[in-house]
Amino acid sequence: MPQANFPSSVLSAQSTFRAILDATSRPGSIQPINGVADAPQPLSPGAAAVALTLCDHDTPVWIDSGLSASAPVSEWLRFYCGCPIVQNPRDAAFAFAGEPKALPPFDAFNLGTAEYPDRSTTIVLQVASFKAGPHLNLTGPGIRERISLRADPLPSDIAARLAFNRGLFPRGVDLMLVTHNAVAALPRSVHVASED
Repeated sequence: MPQANFPSSVLSAQSTFRAILDATSRPGSIQPINGVADAPQPLSPGAAAVALTLCDHDTPVWIDSGLSASAPVSEWLRFYCGCPIVQNPRDAAFAFAGEPKALPPFDAFNLGTAEYPDRSTTIVLQVASFKAGPHLNLTGPGIRERISLRADPLPSDIAARLAFNRGLFPRGVDLMLVTHNAVAALPRSVHVASED
């Protein structure tokens, strides 16, 4: 049977939720979270904490091939979050990806509709570091003038993906980048001013 070590589970869920809210309201900012120490590999401790905080029986979840290759990951998500695992990313409320370079195009996920843009997929992308990778210079709501965010690894075409996504607004996916102990958000409202 899966075991989760979410320290002081209620308080940790609350602090993780607060960190996600802060990250979403201030795109590009890096917020600390308490990862789940015994998350089943290759699901990262940070991604596991996000799943425990945001996913439940009403949130269908898609996981990429790297995560789905490990049966304990699916079992853990079903047991602790109660979430159904779906095969088609377009059916997912949340998508968890452990291999950024192999992330499907954003339009493979649910982009929402004009009437219900909030029904789009939130992608939780595991990254190794916020101290490496190209600088994404971001502007948009919640950002004072401009902020630079680095994350590694990312899809090689991340700037083009985010520009495509911004062009769909108010539709589009929301992207969360998660390390083992931190989260940053790139919501659909963000604009990549430049990449260097």
